[in-house]
Amino acid sequence: MSTTLIVLGLVALVLILMYNSLIGKKNEVDNIFAGVDAVLKKRYDLIPNLVASVSKYMEHEKGLLEKVTALRAQATKPDLSDAQVIDLDRKITSALGSIMVAVENYPDLKANENVMHLQATLHEVEAQIAAARRAYNQAVTDYNNAIEMIPTNIMAGFMNLPRKQVFEISEGERQNVDVKALFNA
Repeated sequence: MSTTLIVLGLVALVLILMYNSLIGKKNEVDNIFAGVDAVLKKRYDLIPNLVASVSKYMEHEKGLLEKVTALRAQATKPDLSDAQVIDLDRKITSALGSIMVAVENYPDLKANENVMHLQATLHEVEAQIAAARRAYNQAVTDYNNAIEMIPTNIMAGFMNLPRKQVFEISEGERQNVDVKALFNA
């Protein structure tokens, strides 16, 4: 009888440890995503200032500025899923990169102190976003590994824990940079 109780106690302990480990990993992913969200909010707050600063110079890029403004409006809506936030982040990153490239074509704009400050601030925020993405992706990888590996995958199945999506770069960002074209521009 006592051996059976010891075995049952050990099984219960293992189940509790697996459960707590999975909950800890899930909460870590949620916590780090909230950190990513905070840095993305900081970026979204900069976008109106950037658009206002460059819009009078960049009439040719009006469509790009409107796109960034529309993406920002979408991104600041409440109750977006993690996947929607990740997708909007990818789109905004691409659009902001296009604006920064376009700014280089306007000498008066490049010399404007407000634009220079916004560029520096945006660069800093982008570095913070990159660091937050790395932390999030590591937490998601640990979580996904835990819900897919034996024996915790069994407990994860009972808990209905879904697989999480990592931040990935777009196909366009994976292409090699044509340095020669940059110097010829």
